[in-house]
Amino acid sequence: MQLIRKRTTIALLAVLVATAALAGGCGGGDSDSSSGATSAQTWADDFCGAISTWTASVQTAIAPLKSGDVSKDSLQSATTSLKDSTSTFVDDVKSLGPPDTEGGQKAKDSIDNLADELSQGVDDIKEQTDNISGVQGAVTAMSSVQASVQKMGTDAQNALADVESADVKGELEDALKTAPNCKKLQNGNS
Repeated sequence: MQLIRKRTTIALLAVLVATAALAGGCGGGDSDSSSGATSAQTWADDFCGAISTWTASVQTAIAPLKSGDVSKDSLQSATTSLKDSTSTFVDDVKSLGPPDTEGGQKAKDSIDNLADELSQGVDDIKEQTDNISGVQGAVTAMSSVQASVQKMGTDAQNALADVESADVKGELEDALKTAPNCKKLQNGNS
């Protein structure tokens, strides 16, 4: 069970790290009423705020697992909380308009796509943990969960690359460095 707990914690933390890297690497409020676009600064602040809230919720959800309470019930409870937190994150991110930058729509599309991929990843994890039966079932599920989490991390890295390529003038990068919620993330405070 010790090995399962370590693998679960590492896998879930990998998603957090990858998503936080997305916020730190790229970067909703003020809106341009003619285009529906949001200022880069406001978009970055709202995006980082959503990541901060999601990260805190995920950390709370996996805290029992990190403390050694690894059982079918605790895995399923953590997964349910992870699914709820991710659903809120997806709603928050999708409600953001595109940032008012040259590549703003491409950046929004990339982040919306990431939100869909994270949601699908959590659905896959929930399905895997719902079907756990006994210790061997937990070990088998962990392998599948790890694969899902690794894919979620890769999806976050790919979204970051897409946002960076859309940010030809560096406007989002600047906004993500200076927005208050992004500064908190960069300093490790959520």
